[in-house]
Amino acid sequence: KMLNLARKQTGPSVAAARRATSLAQKHARSMSSTMEDYGSMCFVGAVADKYLKKHGESAALLEDPNWVSTKADKVAAALVDWGLDNGATCTAHWFQPLGSNQVRPGMSGCLINHFFTFNPSKGNVELKYSGEDLVKGETDGSSYPNGGLRATHTAGGYTIIDPTSPIFMRSDTIHVPCVFISWTGHALDEKTPLLRAEQAMSKEGTRLLKLLGYNVKGLQSNIGLEQEFFLIPRDSFARRLDLQMTGRTVLGKNAPRGQEMCDHYFAPLNTNANDCIKAIQEEAFALGISLKPRHREVAPNQYEMAPYFGRVTQQIDQNLVIMQLCEEVAARYNLACLFQEKPFADINGSGKHHNWSVGTSCGINLLNAKQVEKASGSASTFPIVLAAIISGVDKHGDLMRAAISCPGNDFRLGACEAPPAVISAYLGGSVTDFLDAYRQGKTAAYNPAKKMLSSGVDVVPDFEVPAVDRNRTSPFPFGGHRFEFRAVGSSQNCSMVNTVLATMTADAFKNFADAIEGGAKPDAVAQEALNKHWRVLFDGNGYDPAWLDEANSRGIWRIDSGVDAINMMASEKNIKLFADMKVLSKDELVARRDIGLQHYSGIVEMEALCFIDMLKQQIIPAIKEAEQDIKTVGAALKAVETGLAAMHHEADDYKKASLARVLRLETMITAREAVDSAEAECPAHLWPVATYKEMLFLDANQDSSGNTI
Repeated sequence: KMLNLARKQTGPSVAAARRATSLAQKHARSMSSTMEDYGSMCFVGAVADKYLKKHGESAALLEDPNWVSTKADKVAAALVDWGLDNGATCTAHWFQPLGSNQVRPGMSGCLINHFFTFNPSKGNVELKYSGEDLVKGETDGSSYPNGGLRATHTAGGYTIIDPTSPIFMRSDTIHVPCVFISWTGHALDEKTPLLRAEQAMSKEGTRLLKLLGYNVKGLQSNIGLEQEFFLIPRDSFARRLDLQMTGRTVLGKNAPRGQEMCDHYFAPLNTNANDCIKAIQEEAFALGISLKPRHREVAPNQYEMAPYFGRVTQQIDQNLVIMQLCEEVAARYNLACLFQEKPFADINGSGKHHNWSVGTSCGINLLNAKQVEKASGSASTFPIVLAAIISGVDKHGDLMRAAISCPGNDFRLGACEAPPAVISAYLGGSVTDFLDAYRQGKTAAYNPAKKMLSSGVDVVPDFEVPAVDRNRTSPFPFGGHRFEFRAVGSSQNCSMVNTVLATMTADAFKNFADAIEGGAKPDAVAQEALNKHWRVLFDGNGYDPAWLDEANSRGIWRIDSGVDAINMMASEKNIKLFADMKVLSKDELVARRDIGLQHYSGIVEMEALCFIDMLKQQIIPAIKEAEQDIKTVGAALKAVETGLAAMHHEADDYKKASLARVLRLETMITAREAVDSAEAECPAHLWPVATYKEMLFLDANQDSSGNTI
């Protein structure tokens, strides 16, 4: 019936009917089929087993990364069989170029090739895909941000398979997660340093644990990423140059309603947004991505999804896929997905709360006190590991701050919606008391008292709550069995964040192990570290202005400017840290600093150019038509043009990024006030761009099929 209706209708209603038909077809898919499809497009477990058995192997082969050197041909053959059975005839080496946040769709790079070769003389094609094709590829290393590591005349770049993250299939293409290395051996991507950092942490961590009497094969970071985002009407998105080009509104008067009533968080989902997120989750399930929850967030039209915990490289790869899915699927539902940290003024922005723990290769969580005590046979293992991590936070808080210095985070950090720019850790009362006693020589197992609460209603049972309360104002709170790095930006690839966490933890483990091998007692080493670095622990309100002064007096890391944090990345301390841990060479680290500064300036330049174009081509003509005075808006335009010109005349990356920060956080904010005041006076039918009211309230502006009312 819907198809017949679509044939009869004309104009915009045709698109509406087709959308409704498409949605009806998608909704017909049952949850049982979704459950059956879980992991069907991911080459692990039963899926891999089915095809590897044809070649004399099993899925267990993939658990040992040495297969890339010994049995790549068999895996390649199995992948071809898998692809042909599922309509895929292409493969792609899938990697993570530097400088991709906010500007590169999917934040990934890939070259798609058919796994057959053409035979023109015979008029046919032949399958041709070898283990060598699977393991290694080649591309131009100079056409991505590289910080001077490559140039047009020295352009060699190579993609090499990463066996820690599973191969997956989308559409007609089998995607092979890879690292990206230059001809000189420099890392040109986000993932290679992360793998090196994980290797260093595993090496130094297993060494430390062995000295404590606990033998393990290896360690790894396990993470869970809570992804926040906005969904707005796509026709409104199409009427905003700033959103299309930068993901952020550079002007716009507040709607009469925002989040002041606290009415959005966990509210029933808008029906069209809910259908969209369900479709995203269904596609993710097929790829083996465990996106379990979905809910509304604090701001209007803001949502969140999150997966289960998993190995760091796999979880980051999957998060990038999720972000790409969100953008692609949203368009099918007449929506646009926004990942920028602060797309709208005066309402909450988005983050990517980063839950992090360290586990053994056999699944023991070193941050789970009872679990690690049982596995290691010692009550001291847990506080020693915690002491090492705390020492790393205190010593390398500058690197933690640099790792979250994506351009959009400048609007969030310290704005009472995300943790402040002071890097501290929160442990909660029971853990703090336990470690306080431990550092004074009182060794005992961590055994927090259970806390039971009653609702005061007889028919509602009493219930147990965690021993540690939640502190949403801390950048790095402990949550029972993991730390949560709450300050990570929603648009970020989290590889550098985890490279920093793993490297500083590896360094701390090494320092502890060196001291113990030098004759010190393990408990004494941890106690000395806690006493030295206790200053970095803060259990209070991080939003309290008094905390900033106290943090300064304690001497812990406080870096208000993201530009300054990026620039400090390549300090002598940090060059030595990364070199000692064999994670990044000096050239590689300096390149990442330079790319970060250039990326910041580039984002601000695009925002300023959008502001200028919107004023010249849309806003000022509308104000003139409304017969309003344009002097104030004209002065705002001139101020932004002057600030942008100053940026263009500066060659030094740090100075240019510093000018960009002033332009963005001072000049453009003042200029915006003039434009927003003009919008408040301009007749609504003359205002040429989508307003906050039109963008932020799907419930009021769209019907259940995604059509704008």
